[in-house]
Amino acid sequence: MSVPFRERNPVVIGAVSLAMIALLMLAAFRAQDLPLIGGGDTYYADFSESGGLKIDDEVRIAGVRVGKVDSVTLDGDHVRVAFKIDSSSGFGDQTRAAIKVKTLLGAMYLSLEPAGAGQMTAGTEIPESRTSSPYNVVDAFSGLAQTSEQIDTKQLATSLTTLADLTRNTPKDFRNALDGVSRLSSNVAARDQQINTLLKNLKRVSGVLDQRDQDIVGLMKDSDVLFKALVARRQAVHNLLVSTSTLSKELTALVKQSRADLKPALTHLDNVVAVLNKNEDNLDNSLRLMAPFYRVFANTLGNGPWFDTYIQNLPPVPQVG
Repeated sequence: MSVPFRERNPVVIGAVSLAMIALLMLAAFRAQDLPLIGGGDTYYADFSESGGLKIDDEVRIAGVRVGKVDSVTLDGDHVRVAFKIDSSSGFGDQTRAAIKVKTLLGAMYLSLEPAGAGQMTAGTEIPESRTSSPYNVVDAFSGLAQTSEQIDTKQLATSLTTLADLTRNTPKDFRNALDGVSRLSSNVAARDQQINTLLKNLKRVSGVLDQRDQDIVGLMKDSDVLFKALVARRQAVHNLLVSTSTLSKELTALVKQSRADLKPALTHLDNVVAVLNKNEDNLDNSLRLMAPFYRVFANTLGNGPWFDTYIQNLPPVPQVG
């Protein structure tokens, strides 16, 4: 005979309910590790530099998404990337990995190039010898500067000029093209020193930018915070601008309406200032003469609501014989 639900032990029911809630919360927080939701095998790859790769970036094989990046950490003098494969795609034990550009805005992804026999074992690490990072712009400019210094620009100009002389009987368009190349080489040769200086300065600038990359990243993050704050306060900024525009219109209307009233007042004010300027000496003399009177007057009335003064010999002092 079954016991009605309301007559069962509430302590047992509460304990079972709490246990079920705890299991559901644990499953929600670890959903990525469940077989049907977020399972998969984890692999590792070592790179000389991260190249802008971030957590949750795609992992692709032949352009098809097969997983995502779990972590990007510094391990000694190289970068260690952990990625999870959540599909059944196979790749051998000699597979190569490369960080490639996904979009023009700088988004990256991890590309796997399957090689070798069998299937790579889960947890295997792809060594740095089988990985490649995006092209380093600083190294490119450094190599360009060193290569340009070794070019004999005068000899190059002479060679192109000789080639133009040997092809004078060729079609006109081709002769014009070679003539233009010859002039270009002459200009390059004439400005060889300036070009070398430019490339050296460019190398120096690229080196400074490479040293300050963290500062630039920090500046971008601060700018992002500023822009987010402006977006969050967009309505307030809009209201401020609208109120300022309304105030400007009201002030303009007030000035237009008060112009007729202000003109006579300003005219009389001008007359008053003219009279004051005309009597400047008299005013100065009056202020100078008022100083002794004001000092005596202040002494008389400065001790309270009465006159502090006296009259000499009033009444007469009787003489003592």
